[in-house]
Formats: sequence, C-alpha cells, structure tokens
Amino acid sequence: MKRWLFAIIVLVAAWNWWPQGDINRAPGVIAAAAPLQSELEGAAPKLSKPGYEIQPLARFELEARVLGVERYRFDRGADLSPMDFALGWGRMSDTSVLDRIEISQDGRFYFWRTPDYPIPRGEIEVSSANMHMVPANEGVARQLKSVRRGHVVRLAGYLIEARGTDGWRWTSSLSRADTGRGACELIWVERLELR
Repeated sequence: MKRWLFAIIVLVAAWNWWPQGDINRAPGVIAAAAPLQSELEGAAPKLSKPGYEIQPLARFELEARVLGVERYRFDRGADLSPMDFALGWGRMSDTSVLDRIEISQDGRFYFWRTPDYPIPRGEIEVSSANMHMVPANEGVARQLKSVRRGHVVRLAGYLIEARGTDGWRWTSSLSRADTGRGACELIWVERLELR
C-alpha cells in the first residue's frame, strides 16, 4: 500500500512540474505592443509574502509570447519566484523570426543565439527579456504553472524589490533596454490571462 501511495505522489508531482509541450503558432506578430510600465500613483500598495518585505517600484503590464519557461526549486529565490519566463513582443513574437533564433534559459538568465540575424540585434535585445514571476496568490501560482512555450500571456502587477529577513535582496530592472546581470524584471503578478 505504501508503494502505491508513493507512486501516486511522484506522478502527481511530476505532472505538476513537468512541461506539457510547446504551443505551435503560425507566422506573424502575435503580441505587438511593448510592455507598459508606469509610475505608482499615491501611496504604494502593501504587498505581502511570508519571509519578505516587498516594495513596489512601478506598475507593470504586458502581453507577450512565451519563448521559454524555467522552473526553480532550490535556488535562494525559488520560494519567492518559482519560475522565469523568457518573453518576446513585437517581431520577437513572430514564429518566422523565432524559428531562426535558438533560445534557452539557465541560472535565472535567458540566452539566445543565431547564425544569421533575422532582425537587428538591438531589436532582439529590446523586444525580449527574462522575467521572474512572483505570484500574488495561490490562484495566480496555479495559473503560472500551466504556462507553456508558445502561449501568449497577458499579465498585470508590479515591478518590485524584495528583501528577505536574512538581508538578501532582489531588485527588478526598470528598463527594457538593459542586458546582462540585473537586467531581468522581478514581477509581482496579480492577474494573468493565457491564449
């Protein structure tokens, strides 16, 4: 009986965390607009996560194509942000462009390479990013787990700075034009829609 129970637990865990496969898209731009970032108006909202002090830095909304999903379980930020999405908008949401770019994620970074640029390098850099997802509640956490490469996500929330009770700190980028260490967005996700 214990073996059956163990097997069921393992299967449920694997289903919960194992990627379910890519969503194929026809050529063409499917998420045209750049992310929208705006200053906070009035008093900053109170955001709460056990073990962290969360400070909103800016309001943030975007619609983008998911270029990659990477789940984290063991790094320092995994309890705050259990997954990263590599996201693309504008021509970085077009299958005919993406078919010519190799995309990967590792260690909280997003990497791309191409033997021949289908669009200018600068456009690739400002039209795609690795973003750390911080679910605002359990409902959003469940939705985030269902996201696959190829989905178009529409999300809204805040770019944040998080401070752990141990003094650890993680701060979002506030620019879409930066690259390298510190260039990722740390997003408090309040609302998520998929298509």
